[in-house]
Amino acid sequence: MSETSIVNARTGGRPKIIWRWRVVDIVVAAVIGVAAGVIYWAWQFPAAGVAAALPGVQALGYGLWLLAGVLAALVVRKPGAALFAELVAAIVEALVGNAWGGPITILYGVVEGLGAELIFAVFLYTSWRLWTAMLAGGLAGIGGGILDIVLYTPGVTPGYIAIYLVCFAVSGVVLAGVVGWLIVRALVPTGALNRFAAGRQRTADV
Repeated sequence: MSETSIVNARTGGRPKIIWRWRVVDIVVAAVIGVAAGVIYWAWQFPAAGVAAALPGVQALGYGLWLLAGVLAALVVRKPGAALFAELVAAIVEALVGNAWGGPITILYGVVEGLGAELIFAVFLYTSWRLWTAMLAGGLAGIGGGILDIVLYTPGVTPGYIAIYLVCFAVSGVVLAGVVGWLIVRALVPTGALNRFAAGRQRTADV
């Protein structure tokens, strides 16, 4: 029985948000953030190649930078998990060193983390299905895309903005939403997530 099911049984079937974080929640979300931060730093190099090869639609390769928030939310299932993990990832990426600098990188972590967080909040932190993860990745991508346009390409045409945001959102849906959900699904049979509701749920949500 999942954590949500236990709470539902105790509250007459009405879903209830579980606000209290356990130590294991903090540790695992932080580990996801740190690991993702290293991946984010490394991804700047192939992403530059994508931008050169696909000018105008380069954001199709940017969704990987959104993975930490969606993945942490799917595992921890607590309010703030997406924002926390994405912020940790951004801090690690900034500390390792990238082309954009620390403050800007952390700003991206906040904006993209909040984008994913908003979707899970809309569903009162009770829906962890594939399509919810896809929506979270997509909205995080839109947030990152808007920030890109405001900071780096002001004055571009509405058509460019629309294409860029769609590409970033699609990339977020696939590389953060679908990939994050598949990672959780792959980890469940291993027992690595047994201390979480995601791990006790033997049949992954679809």
